[in-house]
Amino acid sequence: MKLRNRLAVAFFIMLIVPGCMVYICFQVLNGYQIRILQDAFGVNTENGRKLMETDTVVLFDQLARKAESVALADLEKKTEQFYDSAYLEQLNEKMEPYYSFLVVRSEDEFVYFGSEKNWSSQLLSQLPGYGNSMNQDDLSMYTGGNTNCLLRNRDFTFNDGRKGTLFIITPIIRISPLKSIYMELAVSITIIMTSTAILMIVWIYSSILIPISKLQKATREISNGNLDYELKYEAEGDEISSLCMDFEEMRRRLKENSEEKIQNDEDSKELISNISHDLKTPITAIKGYVEGIMDGVASSPEKLEKYVRTIYNKANDMDRLIDELTFYSKIDTNKIPYNFAPINVTDYFGDCSEELMIDLEEQGIAMQYMNFCDPDVAVIADAEQMKRVINNIISNSIKYLDKPKGIINMRIKELGDFIEVEIEDNGRGIASRDLPYIFDRFYRTDKARSSSKGGSGIGLSIVHKIIEDHGGQIWATSKEGTGTVMHFALRKYQEVRSE
Repeated sequence: MKLRNRLAVAFFIMLIVPGCMVYICFQVLNGYQIRILQDAFGVNTENGRKLMETDTVVLFDQLARKAESVALADLEKKTEQFYDSAYLEQLNEKMEPYYSFLVVRSEDEFVYFGSEKNWSSQLLSQLPGYGNSMNQDDLSMYTGGNTNCLLRNRDFTFNDGRKGTLFIITPIIRISPLKSIYMELAVSITIIMTSTAILMIVWIYSSILIPISKLQKATREISNGNLDYELKYEAEGDEISSLCMDFEEMRRRLKENSEEKIQNDEDSKELISNISHDLKTPITAIKGYVEGIMDGVASSPEKLEKYVRTIYNKANDMDRLIDELTFYSKIDTNKIPYNFAPINVTDYFGDCSEELMIDLEEQGIAMQYMNFCDPDVAVIADAEQMKRVINNIISNSIKYLDKPKGIINMRIKELGDFIEVEIEDNGRGIASRDLPYIFDRFYRTDKARSSSKGGSGIGLSIVHKIIEDHGGQIWATSKEGTGTVMHFALRKYQEVRSE
């Protein structure tokens, strides 16, 4: 769930949940109040509920009448005792279960007040005078101001002929349901708000804070260099999950970059080691032959020519090695210079084979060239870079020739919209476990540093890069002890003629 949707849900939860819970509490408290009214005053539950919902004064009037009936029963029998404070105390105690108290007035003097707590001059001032006695059908009088009482009164005459009035006063605040409702509502609202807050905290903690805590821990791990620490999260489609996904993707890329950097460093060290090894061999040879010439070892013209030719060949090897290293740096920066143009397959590969035959013949290696393409077949290629491909493949084949008579065959074939070039040798072959990796940089099937084969380990990787940049494919097949065949395919050039 999106974060904004979570906030919207949280907003509605804060509105709806407390409202629903307040309504439930109200219903529970209302039922509780009705039950108290029923138990305390014998009010019918259904009638009590209707009165609570419609006219609370009518309901409380019924409660006040209950207290009045108890007081009037004694008034009719024991009027002579209404001067007796002890008797009035006993009668007033009978009013307590009904949350009421008595006030007795003789002429204009109040002779008894049953509640010090509810005594008020404002209340006394609202009491009606003699002659305003209520009938049984009259509603109780409601006193206003700060008194909030229901009042019922009955006039009587003392034994000595003095006029008296008995007041039954029921403070609304003393009625148990109303007395406790404020506290119950306060407690209920506190419980509701606390429950809602706990619910929201648990939800927010589980959906936001826990993922952020995991993200924080993952950040610390990565800052400490632990790029293997995987951030585990549940994909929920929200912003936090997206952030975790982006963070995990960043971690993977950092790890890949770190591993790539480590690999590049190792490759660079290996390249330096290989170049150093491969340069040392011709330099040592050149130094030896030059010393021989300086010491007069090459005493005859034939010997001197042999020494000079050997020095020349070794210098060419060094030049080729340096050129390979320079080209490798261009591969890393994708700055290989290409000059693509249509090339006639028959003419181009025919010329290449003639040059190769001369060089290979001097090394005692036989070469055969076979072209099975039509004379007008052409490809789009860079002639110089394609020659580099062929020379690198041939050079690699020469390194691993192990037969007394070395043989290299070049075949050009047509395969639909492609031409395929095959360069086959009768060398020692490549093991099946090494075959998938021969185009990787710095990969050498001969791991020995002291190997006489030498090589920087980047020759075939250069070939692979050039063929890829030409939009072609390259692969190899080999059988140990028999030889290797290098294949690469290039798309034919088809001239578009305008009508």
